[in-house]
Amino acid sequence: MKTKLILALILIFACGSVLQAKGRTNEQFKLQVNGQKTVTKDKLKVKFVSVVEDSRCPIDANCAWAGNAKIQLKLKKKNGAWETFELNTDIEKREIRFGGYAIKIVGLTPTPRTNIRINRNR
Repeated sequence: MKTKLILALILIFACGSVLQAKGRTNEQFKLQVNGQKTVTKDKLKVKFVSVVEDSRCPIDANCAWAGNAKIQLKLKKKNGAWETFELNTDIEKREIRFGGYAIKIVGLTPTPRTNIRINRNR
Protein backbone atom coordinates (compact mmCIF):
# COMPACT_ATOMS: atom_id res chain seq x y z
CA MET A 1 0.00 0.00 0.00
CA LYS A 2 1.36 3.41 -0.96
CA THR A 3 1.84 5.96 1.78
CA LYS A 4 -0.07 9.19 1.19
CA LEU A 5 2.00 12.32 1.70
CA ILE A 6 0.75 15.87 1.55
CA LEU A 7 3.26 18.40 0.27
CA ALA A 8 2.35 21.92 1.26
CA LEU A 9 4.11 24.34 -1.03
CA ILE A 10 5.14 27.85 -0.14
CA LEU A 11 6.82 29.25 -3.21
CA ILE A 12 8.76 32.44 -3.56
CA PHE A 13 9.67 33.87 -6.92
CA ALA A 14 11.71 36.93 -5.96
CA CYS A 15 13.76 38.26 -3.04
CA GLY A 16 14.56 34.85 -1.59
CA SER A 17 12.82 31.52 -1.90
CA VAL A 18 11.25 29.00 0.41
CA LEU A 19 9.41 25.85 -0.54
CA GLN A 20 7.88 23.95 2.30
CA ALA A 21 7.08 20.29 1.95
CA LYS A 22 5.07 18.90 4.80
CA GLY A 23 4.57 15.25 5.31
CA ARG A 24 5.48 12.88 8.05
CA THR A 25 8.98 14.38 8.17
CA ASN A 26 7.80 18.02 8.05
CA GLU A 27 10.75 18.86 5.77
CA GLN A 28 11.25 22.49 4.72
CA PHE A 29 13.55 23.82 2.04
CA LYS A 30 14.28 26.89 -0.09
CA LEU A 31 13.48 26.91 -3.77
CA GLN A 32 13.57 29.64 -6.43
CA VAL A 33 12.02 29.70 -9.88
CA ASN A 34 13.75 26.95 -11.90
CA GLY A 35 15.00 25.40 -8.68
CA GLN A 36 14.26 21.82 -7.82
CA LYS A 37 14.34 19.63 -4.75
CA THR A 38 14.18 15.91 -4.15
CA VAL A 39 11.87 15.06 -1.29
CA THR A 40 10.75 11.86 0.40
CA LYS A 41 14.09 10.05 0.24
CA ASP A 42 14.69 10.28 -3.53
CA LYS A 43 11.16 9.23 -4.44
CA LEU A 44 9.77 12.56 -5.64
CA LYS A 45 11.36 15.55 -7.37
CA VAL A 46 9.63 18.93 -7.35
CA LYS A 47 10.64 21.75 -9.70
CA PHE A 48 9.19 25.27 -9.46
CA VAL A 49 8.97 26.27 -13.13
CA SER A 50 7.26 29.67 -13.16
CA VAL A 51 4.52 32.00 -12.02
CA VAL A 52 2.03 31.81 -14.88
CA GLU A 53 -0.17 34.67 -13.68
CA ASP A 54 -0.49 36.86 -10.62
CA SER A 55 -3.56 38.98 -9.96
CA ARG A 56 -3.24 39.05 -6.16
CA CYS A 57 -4.34 42.24 -4.45
CA PRO A 58 -1.37 44.31 -3.21
CA ILE A 59 -1.15 44.33 0.58
CA ASP A 60 -1.21 48.15 0.62
CA ALA A 61 -4.42 48.41 -1.47
CA ASN A 62 -8.13 47.82 -0.92
CA CYS A 63 -9.50 45.29 -3.39
CA ALA A 64 -12.91 43.70 -3.83
CA TRP A 65 -11.24 40.33 -4.35
CA ALA A 66 -8.01 38.88 -2.92
CA GLY A 67 -6.93 37.78 -6.39
CA ASN A 68 -5.10 34.66 -7.47
CA ALA A 69 -1.66 33.51 -8.50
CA LYS A 70 -1.11 30.49 -10.73
CA ILE A 71 2.18 28.61 -10.65
CA GLN A 72 3.63 25.87 -12.80
CA LEU A 73 5.38 22.87 -11.24
CA LYS A 74 7.07 19.83 -12.68
CA LEU A 75 6.97 16.61 -10.70
CA LYS A 76 8.88 13.40 -11.23
CA LYS A 77 8.84 10.11 -9.38
CA LYS A 78 12.03 8.06 -9.24
CA ASN A 79 12.80 6.63 -12.72
CA GLY A 80 9.75 8.38 -14.19
CA ALA A 81 9.26 11.23 -16.62
CA TRP A 82 8.64 14.85 -15.65
CA GLU A 83 4.98 15.86 -15.61
CA THR A 84 3.78 19.47 -15.61
CA PHE A 85 1.02 20.82 -13.34
CA GLU A 86 -0.49 24.19 -12.51
CA LEU A 87 -1.74 25.21 -9.07
CA ASN A 88 -3.61 28.28 -7.85
CA THR A 89 -3.37 30.17 -4.58
CA ASP A 90 -7.02 31.23 -4.21
CA ILE A 91 -9.22 29.45 -6.76
CA GLU A 92 -9.77 25.79 -7.54
CA LYS A 93 -7.00 23.47 -8.52
CA ARG A 94 -5.04 24.28 -5.37
CA GLU A 95 -4.20 20.61 -4.95
CA ILE A 96 -3.14 17.81 -7.28
CA ARG A 97 -2.55 14.10 -6.85
CA PHE A 98 0.62 12.59 -8.25
CA GLY A 99 1.91 9.07 -7.72
CA GLY A 100 0.21 8.59 -4.37
CA TYR A 101 1.05 12.11 -3.16
CA ALA A 102 -1.18 15.14 -2.62
CA ILE A 103 0.56 18.39 -3.51
CA LYS A 104 -1.08 21.64 -2.38
CA ILE A 105 0.02 25.25 -2.63
CA VAL A 106 -0.45 27.17 0.61
CA GLY A 107 1.28 30.45 -0.19
CA LEU A 108 3.35 32.48 -2.59
CA THR A 109 5.68 35.31 -1.67
CA PRO A 110 6.53 38.07 -1.95
CA THR A 111 3.09 39.57 -1.59
CA PRO A 112 2.45 42.27 -4.20
CA ARG A 113 2.67 45.97 -3.26
CA THR A 114 1.40 48.89 -5.32
CA ASN A 115 4.83 50.55 -5.57
CA ILE A 116 6.99 47.46 -6.24
CA ARG A 117 7.11 45.43 -9.42
CA ILE A 118 7.81 41.72 -8.89
CA ASN A 119 10.12 39.98 -11.36
CA ARG A 120 8.44 36.61 -12.01
CA ASN A 121 11.49 35.17 -13.74
CA ARG A 122 13.89 35.26 -10.78
